Amino acid sequence: MAPTPVPVPVSAPAPAAAIAAAPAERTGWLDRLKSGLRKTGTSITTVFTGTQIDDALYEELEEALLMADTGVKATTHLLQDLKRRVKDAKATDPAAVKGLLADALADLLRPLEKPLVIGEFTPTVIMVAGVNGAGKTTSIGKLTKHLADEGAAVLLAAADTFRAAAREQLGVWADRNTVEIVSQEGGDPAAVSFDAVTAGKARGKDVVLVDTAGRLPTQLHLMEELKKIRRVVTKADATAPHEVLLVIDGNTGQNALAQVRSFDDALQLTGLIVTKLDGTAKGGVLAAIAQERPIPVYFIGVGEKLEDLETFNAREFAQALLS
Repeated sequence: MAPTPVPVPVSAPAPAAAIAAAPAERTGWLDRLKSGLRKTGTSITTVFTGTQIDDALYEELEEALLMADTGVKATTHLLQDLKRRVKDAKATDPAAVKGLLADALADLLRPLEKPLVIGEFTPTVIMVAGVNGAGKTTSIGKLTKHLADEGAAVLLAAADTFRAAAREQLGVWADRNTVEIVSQEGGDPAAVSFDAVTAGKARGKDVVLVDTAGRLPTQLHLMEELKKIRRVVTKADATAPHEVLLVIDGNTGQNALAQVRSFDDALQLTGLIVTKLDGTAKGGVLAAIAQERPIPVYFIGVGEKLEDLETFNAREFAQALLS
């Protein structure tokens, strides 16, 4: 009988027993998230320090949202939604408007909220893409730790064969998490991916994580290489890849949205990992993604530490941003 699919790791939609397992950890995470989003949040919340709700407030808010890389479409949507909420609530205090904006933002972001599920397929094959510097290999290492902690048997595929540092970095994560790795020096990325999926099936692994070479979406020949990896993975397992994730750097704002569009067009993305949201004034990019390319955000990161990658919750994010 096939195993019951389970959300991994613990997230808001997970079973009640799993949610109750680590409330202290989640509280600590929320504090780090608030701290990480402070630069973005302060530029927006200063708008609500005035004494009245008028056109000037909405104009200031529009400017602040655009500066936070919320994008024109999402900013227009949020302002229209906010004005409706203010009217319905008969709000007269700018401080109350801030709370209503948090509600509007949470509703806009909610479609991005979805847990990563493993167990429906054995192994669950997860292909991970991203440009160099986005934190892709580190995010794979953190995700491996999450999965291993949940009891999943993970196999890593070092398909970033052109960069020795990437193979070495992934090898360190494999050692640290005591998981197996399939790697070749200077080999063909698609061949490494095929071997890893085949090995994952033969060894009864729960998850095969495929690290692909970092590249810019403008480098068409490299994007073709990614498409080839995807095709070859399907040859190794007709149902795979089960997840195609893109790691994006939250610091890059609208450029991150452009990357989502390009990689989604090429690979049909199933989820995102958004890193480096700490210290950036561009945290509004998630709203832009929700408005223009609503691909689930499985994880967000606000630092380099292992515990700084957590599952995405729309309400938490909105409240942390506007706290």
